[in-house]
Amino acid sequence: MSIGIKPLGARVVIKKIEAEEKTASGILLTGSAKERPQMAEVVAVGPGNEDEKMELKVGDKVIFSQYAGTDVKYDGEEYSIMNQRDILATVE
Repeated sequence: MSIGIKPLGARVVIKKIEAEEKTASGILLTGSAKERPQMAEVVAVGPGNEDEKMELKVGDKVIFSQYAGTDVKYDGEEYSIMNQRDILATVE
C-alpha cells in the first residue's frame, strides 16, 4: 500500500496510534489529559544510506522520541517523517 509519500535516506514515515481515551479503571480522559502518543505504525521507509542501513519495514509498530520528526498532513491524513535513529524500539 503506497501512501504517496516516499522518504529519502534513512527516514521513515509513521502514523501515530492515538492515546487511550479511558484509563484502566474506566475514567474518561479529556483532550488535555491525554498524553501525546509516542507509539506509531511505520507506513513508509526510505532506502537507508551508506552510514545507516534501514532496519524498519512497513507495518512495524514503534516507539519514538517525544519531540522527533516533522508532522505533515497529506491527502487528509496526518503523518510524521523522522530519521530512523529517532525510533527508540519496535513493539512485538
